Amino acid sequence: MKILHTSDWHIGRVLHARKRYDEFEAFFKWLFETIEAQKVDALLIAGDIFDTSMPTNRAQQLYYRFLCRVAGSCCRHVVVVGGNHDSSSFLDAPKELLKGLNVHVVGAASDCPADEVVVLRGVAGNVEAIVCAVPYLRDRDIRTVEAGEDAREKSRKLLDGITKHYVEVCKVAESMRKEAGNVPLIAMGHLFAAGGKTIEDDGVRELYVGTLAQTGAEAFPPCIDYLALGHLHISQVVAGNEKMRYCGSPLPMGFGEAEHEKKVLLVDFVGTTPQIVEHSIPCFQRLKRISGTLPELLDQISHLKQSGGSVWLEVKLTETAPPIKVKESLESAIAGSKIEIMAIKNMQLVAGFGVPLDIGETINDLSVEEVFNRCLDARAVPAAQRQELLQTYRVALASLHEKDVNLE
Repeated sequence: MKILHTSDWHIGRVLHARKRYDEFEAFFKWLFETIEAQKVDALLIAGDIFDTSMPTNRAQQLYYRFLCRVAGSCCRHVVVVGGNHDSSSFLDAPKELLKGLNVHVVGAASDCPADEVVVLRGVAGNVEAIVCAVPYLRDRDIRTVEAGEDAREKSRKLLDGITKHYVEVCKVAESMRKEAGNVPLIAMGHLFAAGGKTIEDDGVRELYVGTLAQTGAEAFPPCIDYLALGHLHISQVVAGNEKMRYCGSPLPMGFGEAEHEKKVLLVDFVGTTPQIVEHSIPCFQRLKRISGTLPELLDQISHLKQSGGSVWLEVKLTETAPPIKVKESLESAIAGSKIEIMAIKNMQLVAGFGVPLDIGETINDLSVEEVFNRCLDARAVPAAQRQELLQTYRVALASLHEKDVNLE
């Protein structure tokens, strides 16, 4: 049984207002070719399929077209779980139709653990693997609110709720495995595990205001032969356990991810033992972040022009200079090349004066937390007050993200 583990597609993601559908199309073409070349039996997609809860028609078209294409390939099963960026109801709406293509969708957590267990069968009807398809667990799915509880009690309840949910789903899966024989038991999830690595500008939302960052490996029952996680955009092992993995996002979601190699994970089971191979994803659009004084930036651009090819740049200016001069000099430097400047940030101005927006920047270029921090800078809020204000703001954001889209 060979599976391919991927996650965090974020179809529809934009970068400094630039749409990236060409990159997504190139990725899906590559992914399909990889599935065929590696003779993959099952594709696991561990959440954040779309970047927003109401994806565009183009984003939906890419998703459904890919699923239809995979259904006609050697890949006999696709298992999709919802992430925190996804609308669970949106993902679940066509699930009965997609079953006809052997695409199994679990967009939202269920009160019945068996609803999150997917049995993968071979051509002859024999059970080949059992998947605990656990989606992103929202606060309301795993915790009851009581008056007067403090942050520590809320944290304990969330962690207990996550652990209990996995125990209950895995218990059902284990019962099915006893009947099926010695087949792999695979679990999926979309969460922030303890020790997980994030980087600047990766677009990863802090789930439950940081509580899930403390979810330890002990939350997952030992019966799991392979744990396929989503949410973090860098490929990594959880708590030193090679069987617990994040595959990472297939595209760099921001310039902070530009230098990180993107991967999918190929997992070939020998009995119930997973043999894991990291498979590198090609770069479909080069991103580059450069920093320095204006002369230094012009020199770096000159070297980039010599290498040729399409490059999207984020430029960080480390000196104070007239904005018009900076913009004109940089535009002149990239003329006649395939280099595009996506953003110019004057770090000296930001550090010295707390300017809310940098050169050529718009509000759409900033994350919601960056906007809040810029507001604190502009109002000269003392450092001693910032952490509490930021924590309160994150609580408000987490509450907002909990509200799913009503499609009716």
